[in-house]
Amino acid sequence: MTIAPDYRQFLDAKAKIAERVGFEVDFSEINPALKPHTRAIVKWGVAGGRRAFCMSFGLHKTSTQLEVMRLLGTRVSGKRLIVLPLGVRREFFNEAAERFTGDFAVRLKFVRGAEDLEGDDTIYLTNYETIREGRLDPSLFLAVSLDEASVLRSYGSKTYQTFLPLFEGVPFRFAATATPSPNRLKELIHYAGFLGIMDTGQALTRFFQRNAAKANDLTLYPHKEREFWLWVNSWAVFLQKPSDLGFSDDGYELPPLDVRTHEVKTRLYDGSFERDGQGVLLRDVGNDLVGAAREKRDSITERVARVSELVAEDPAGHFVVWHDLEAERCAIEAALPMAKSVYGAQDLEAREAIVGDFSDGRLAILAGKPVMLGSGTNLQRHCHRAIFAGITAKFNDFIQAVHRIARFGQSEQVRIDIVHTDQERGTLRILFEKWRQHDETMETMSAIIRQHGLEQLNMADEMRRAIGVTRREAAGRDWRVANNDCVDETRRMADHSVDLVVTSIPFANHYEYTPSYNDFGHTDDNDHFWAQMDFLTPEIARVLKPGRIAAVHVKDRILFGSVTGYGRPSVSPFHAETIFHLQKHGLVFGGMITVVTDVVHENNQTYRLSYGEMLKDSSKMGVGSPEYVILAFKPQTDRSKGYADEKVGKDREAYSLARWQIDAHSFWRSSGDRALTVPELSRLPTETLAKIFPAETMKAIYDYRDHVAVGEALASRDALPTKFMALAPGSADPDVWHDVVRMRTLNGDQAAKGREKHICPLQFDIVDRLIERYSQKGETVFDPFGGLFTVPNRAIRLGRRGTAVELNEQYFDDGVRLLKAAEAGLAVPSLFDLMDGSVAA
Repeated sequence: MTIAPDYRQFLDAKAKIAERVGFEVDFSEINPALKPHTRAIVKWGVAGGRRAFCMSFGLHKTSTQLEVMRLLGTRVSGKRLIVLPLGVRREFFNEAAERFTGDFAVRLKFVRGAEDLEGDDTIYLTNYETIREGRLDPSLFLAVSLDEASVLRSYGSKTYQTFLPLFEGVPFRFAATATPSPNRLKELIHYAGFLGIMDTGQALTRFFQRNAAKANDLTLYPHKEREFWLWVNSWAVFLQKPSDLGFSDDGYELPPLDVRTHEVKTRLYDGSFERDGQGVLLRDVGNDLVGAAREKRDSITERVARVSELVAEDPAGHFVVWHDLEAERCAIEAALPMAKSVYGAQDLEAREAIVGDFSDGRLAILAGKPVMLGSGTNLQRHCHRAIFAGITAKFNDFIQAVHRIARFGQSEQVRIDIVHTDQERGTLRILFEKWRQHDETMETMSAIIRQHGLEQLNMADEMRRAIGVTRREAAGRDWRVANNDCVDETRRMADHSVDLVVTSIPFANHYEYTPSYNDFGHTDDNDHFWAQMDFLTPEIARVLKPGRIAAVHVKDRILFGSVTGYGRPSVSPFHAETIFHLQKHGLVFGGMITVVTDVVHENNQTYRLSYGEMLKDSSKMGVGSPEYVILAFKPQTDRSKGYADEKVGKDREAYSLARWQIDAHSFWRSSGDRALTVPELSRLPTETLAKIFPAETMKAIYDYRDHVAVGEALASRDALPTKFMALAPGSADPDVWHDVVRMRTLNGDQAAKGREKHICPLQFDIVDRLIERYSQKGETVFDPFGGLFTVPNRAIRLGRRGTAVELNEQYFDDGVRLLKAAEAGLAVPSLFDLMDGSVAA
């Protein structure tokens, strides 16, 4: 495929790698006391200016951050800050004293608020809580680094949403962590947002596919996986060992972990009752948080007893005992009087003194929660034993706690003992599965960094390989389709060669259909999408005959409050942007058809119209978001008359006055058959009711109170569906089409054969009405976003010629198969035919 230079330049710019906003430094300027791999990462980080250090435990994240901050202080004036988890500042002071001396010395100060700040010659340290509670404004600083940034997960999503934007005005930003969780890749997206690499919402849309049936259920596109990791590696270094960057691993070899599990028995029957009074024969922990918490509380005595036995087996040993509940802490202190605990109510200095005593070998047993003590602290110097007094499904907390002692520099075999109940075997399996996934993710990143190193240019070249497609064409008697970029293909078409355009454009960057940068869904935001449409729409206007219609199917997009910052969902008026875009390129807005949607089904997808939320505050409730067909026409040659250059004439017999009235006004009156009463309607099966209710509302004067009464009567007998709208009102307006059959789409056949669904298929009803209304038999109907070729398929069934373009190779092949079948007999059954029983199984 040959792409025009102007368009190629636009596509090349889609290959995103992180910009460099920092300073180039020579190796001679970097502290020689640091390890070779650390010095290489420091050079890369300072040049980038906004980077993430995802380095395994013991690979010197502390010295990396200190040296980056020191070097920035030699280039520009301003205060520098490192934000730490509680209890970690001791590690930074020790590192500074040990490795930063002479000409490379640094001055550190721990601060609890703005009043503690002094000059710009100091690297300041503070805790996350200080920032979160508003005692220190990040905008006061030139550079900020978040140490062990993964601890933000423990604060919940609200903290992510409110904490990270506080740093938007800081010129230089860094994040350091060892364990971006494998099942929470969105954490990396949060880091990208914090660093200013890419907007969080934009990154989620670019790389993650949505579950159309469940809001916020996102998974990484399989075809985008490598691009995702290449993009991440342009701003984050993932290092498992120095040899990943070509350095020696001497001193960085860990012996295998000795992981042992200890199962304690619990009571299967506890005398409890269900809500209906039935006795519980076997206690069920279940997968819910309540059941898990109950199991934790009920088994404390047995689990702590097993912990005591493990400690007694090695009286001279040093142990870290991890727990999650305060009740567990109390039980551990009672069972192990020689142990000391750290907990939230303690004074910070007292807590750090206890940790210091353990780290230096003066204390033999330390107990604490992973959420509090499990990040950043180095506890390996005199300890190689850790006991988990209970099990958790929170992998990050678990793996961080393990690596307080299992880290580079550990000279002993590390033993990890996990105590769990017989009812928690499933939780144990999940934990180990997450551990396996974590190792796989780290290996993926290690392979990429071994291939590309810290050089971004090679990554950009590889990412740009996803541009272009080998053009293919297929044709039949009345159809021709191409597997190609629609801009390139439309540019090949002759002027005034199309009688009607019917298409459903991508809804900006809502979905991506292919890994190719040619994909219009592979855009950053609405503006970027319309910039690519600027290459296509002039070509559509050129090939469309004067006076003829371009019918463009669109839908407004729901914007979540977590992305916009409004705290509540809002609506992006995409249909309005479509109108203005078409006008910009010389097409004239001729009207808009509204297709109503199922508000209950939509709520299940977006959670934005929740009945429960409406009860709390109805002011945040919007309305269902309909679909629209924008009608635009290309101005005719003779502007003194309103007719197209080639008119779309209708035969009186084929297109009657009655049909015209229905199409134009569609106000139907009853033939005498009356509407069912509220009691009659409420007794009908919901499946039947969903089919007949819209028709019944068309037979009489609409009464809102009767409509509500039917729904309330259904709800009173638990018969009001929550997955679809059973009582959708019928429309008496011709511009609102309420009766579109949403199951009748070509992707039903495709999905039945195990193929990936086409995400946004056009319904037959919409396409048929547009083709019949705005074209004549024998004319050409064009769709630049062909998908499964619904438009040409329906066109040939209605006696027209169909042509379309599709970028996705799989969709193209499936669509050609369907076109050939339609051409062969025009009798291929649709999903709807099978559903209504008109075709034998």
